[in-house]
Amino acid sequence: MSILAQVSKPKKRPIIATICGDSGMGKTTLAATFPKPVFIRVEDGLQGIPEKLMPDALPMIEKADDIRQQLKALTDEQHHYKTVVIDSVTALERLFIQHVVDSDPKKPRTINQALGGYGAGLAAVSAMHQKVRIMCGRLVSKGMHVVFLAHADTETIELPDQDPYTRYCLRLGKKSMAPYLDESDLVGFLKLQTFTKGDGERKKAISDGSRVLVTYASAANVSKNRFGIEEDLPVEKGVNPLTHILGK
Repeated sequence: MSILAQVSKPKKRPIIATICGDSGMGKTTLAATFPKPVFIRVEDGLQGIPEKLMPDALPMIEKADDIRQQLKALTDEQHHYKTVVIDSVTALERLFIQHVVDSDPKKPRTINQALGGYGAGLAAVSAMHQKVRIMCGRLVSKGMHVVFLAHADTETIELPDQDPYTRYCLRLGKKSMAPYLDESDLVGFLKLQTFTKGDGERKKAISDGSRVLVTYASAANVSKNRFGIEEDLPVEKGVNPLTHILGK
């Protein structure tokens, strides 16, 4: 059969999302509202989840190979879960760094000295993140949504055609970000909805505690989506603001 004879419109599939935000913003609570979630816990962020939203969770990740085993089990075994949440890739980075350092027979003090230096240690950590992303892609093929949670950090952007500026990003090494940014359908930044109060130069930022999820391109933070979302999405506790793209 001709290759061109096999051309067809791609079918809708589960989404891969990365949700970033400062500690205490409600990333874990938001992730718990995805369809039938199961959590892979690299850190224990479920303690503050309301009882009615408390999701199922696999045993805490203690070593680097644990996450491979848990993802493989979700891929190979029968279950009713429709979403896997990795909480968080920031904690996973720390685990991978420690694994690379401890595995080096020369016993380096830091990741920058590991595997002979010159960025080799960080490249090894990046490769481990990429393997996680590949395994998660197999879960998507099985019909599961994938949600990566990440803590926020800031970075300075220096572009050739404008002055440098600072934006929020994922708290990961530069080489580790690509699997969660470039290869995600949606990258959302969860933040407090803030307003300024006062006159002149002395203005005060205030908030009523409301959260919004930014999923469109913004100079202030890393965010994007492939679903045509162009406005902030209000986030209410216990309600998923992405229901319209998640399906049943």
